[in-house]
Amino acid sequence: MKEIRIKDKTFRLSLPEAEILSRIKDVAQRISSDYEGRQPLFLAVLNGSFMFASDLMKEISIDCEVSFVKLASYQGTMSTGRVHEVIGVSEDLHGRDVIIIEDIVESGRTMHQMLDSLANRHPASVKICTLFFKPSKLLEEVNVDYPVFVIPDDFIVGYGLDYDQLGRNLRDIYTIVNR
Repeated sequence: MKEIRIKDKTFRLSLPEAEILSRIKDVAQRISSDYEGRQPLFLAVLNGSFMFASDLMKEISIDCEVSFVKLASYQGTMSTGRVHEVIGVSEDLHGRDVIIIEDIVESGRTMHQMLDSLANRHPASVKICTLFFKPSKLLEEVNVDYPVFVIPDDFIVGYGLDYDQLGRNLRDIYTIVNR
């Protein structure tokens, strides 16, 4: 489908699934190489990263663990500016290498808060892997170590990302046509 409609918004196809999967494979190879001989813990941020995390983990070739956290900061197409933890980290992180898996980094608020929270648990290292990174929208200073795509300030949906909780199941990424 070239265009789709979700509720009151129209979206145009911008990234097909095959391109997404190819780029994820490239990033997974970099991570596997960087962490050779180590056993990182991947922390996938729900809900948006579930498809990305699944496909990324299928391509990781080193021993690792996976866990999930749930943070919320969006309502409709806009960030609320507040991040709250719905499901927290239950693993002991002391001395562990941690890789956060996020669907999209925009303002940096979610990652900034998560990094602060994780620092109190004394991990050996914390890196960020995100499917999409919008550097022009950053309000908090965060280092994105493994961006799959660097994109402009467009609202996107699909492949785990939603508009009012809809569209997460789409295999491709669609960009909003009308706000």
